[in-house]
Amino acid sequence: MNEVMLCPGDVTLAQWRAVYRGAAVRLNPECAKRVAESAAAVARILAKGAPVYGINTGFGKLASVRIGDDDLARLQRNIVLSHAAGVGAPSPVPVVRLMMALKLASLAQGASGVRPETIALLEAMLAKGLTPVIPAQGSVGASGDLAPLAHMAATMIGVGEIFIGDARLPAAEALKQADLLPVELGPKEGLALLNGTQFSAANALAGLFEAELLFQSALVTGALSTEAAKGSDTPFDPRIHALRRHKGQIEVAAALRALMTGSPIRASHLEGDARVQDPYCLRCQPQVMGAALDVLRQAAATLEIEANGVSDNPLIFPDTDEALSGGNFHAEPVAFAADMIALAICEIGSIAERRIAMLVDPALSGLPAFLTPKPGLNSGFMIPQVTAAALVSENKQRAYPASVDSIPTSANQEDHVSMAAHGARRLLEMAENATAVIGIEWLAAAQGVDFHAPLASSEPLEAARTCLRRKVPTLADDRHFHPDMERATALVRSGALVAGAGDLLPEVA
Repeated sequence: MNEVMLCPGDVTLAQWRAVYRGAAVRLNPECAKRVAESAAAVARILAKGAPVYGINTGFGKLASVRIGDDDLARLQRNIVLSHAAGVGAPSPVPVVRLMMALKLASLAQGASGVRPETIALLEAMLAKGLTPVIPAQGSVGASGDLAPLAHMAATMIGVGEIFIGDARLPAAEALKQADLLPVELGPKEGLALLNGTQFSAANALAGLFEAELLFQSALVTGALSTEAAKGSDTPFDPRIHALRRHKGQIEVAAALRALMTGSPIRASHLEGDARVQDPYCLRCQPQVMGAALDVLRQAAATLEIEANGVSDNPLIFPDTDEALSGGNFHAEPVAFAADMIALAICEIGSIAERRIAMLVDPALSGLPAFLTPKPGLNSGFMIPQVTAAALVSENKQRAYPASVDSIPTSANQEDHVSMAAHGARRLLEMAENATAVIGIEWLAAAQGVDFHAPLASSEPLEAARTCLRRKVPTLADDRHFHPDMERATALVRSGALVAGAGDLLPEVA
């Protein structure tokens, strides 16, 4: 998908995924009428002379302060400059682009009172590859993602910094290079750009998309580990899972069966195997991974709704010329979704690490100790398993729910907040940790299957092993292990691991 046309209110997760992966963005021109009507409504509301929050009043605790007509433009500029108070490293460019697209789709629904030229600038910045530098920290997820979105809005008025490719330029200079002019904000526009959950939602969606690839990759390595340990596929029998009725569990069991179908390794121990039951890390894959799938899908459903909604405040209703103040900026739904994704990522990595630990233990796997032909002289996979354990424990600490925390802000006007921003922001790092665990498992499982030669595994699992072996040879004697892990993890990240599985793997969204 090279270009995504945003139809505000009706954008699919596949389209948001494409934007995150780098697709160009274009706004459906049919939005123009709604946008113009909304901006005209703001003018009519102002003409009535009544105080309206954020249009001719101060903000937050200062809402009772009336602002004169001559200062309305300055009011909007001031809120942008004063609220651009984030700290920390710049947010990843793909996440910021997604945030910009989410804000564009929200504003274009005609409920924010933003003028067409302001929306056109945001769309043009996306089209020309101008990405605002957004410090990653500073939002509590209500009243909207104020600081991150203020940094975005600041670049639109020529303040702050913008990435163009690898260059980091002053905003005014970057706009000039792209033949764009900074906008002078009209009534309501600064507040409309700042209010909303787009930073939290963009980070949560990015985490969801990475978790989906992680989930599918872990199914392949889990099946390959089962083969390496000569585990049974009986626990994946559909009759078992039909009795419990969880959709995700049923689909995961079906995927694992399909991945192992036709395996000569599996056929070699169908009879005469003295083992009665495999360890949980093999036997309970459908139950654990199926639960993760169900949770990820629930989070996906929440985020799809959020991405298509309007989380500004106040909201403009042109049919009645009303500006209604509410709390759509409160990111509690995003916070809950982010917490669910974090739990799923944590558990996907956790059970994968247990499979690695099982494979290196000869008492459990029946394979040479630490998966090396000459244990003692060689340490084999001893320390990669330790690394996986360290990464899993780090993810456990990060998986603590963010949504249960709150801290009052803005002189207690904003007395309950969602913490969605950092709840979502942690997801990419958690996914990266778990991806490294899956990379290590892939190496270990392939090494285990190598010991069963001349027996091979099933066609899709052999495709996975062959894919790895093109970059990483079998480990005979100890060598510098880090490059092997880097190559395997990069292959997981690229989607190469799941490519050979075709349509056998369930989708999250």
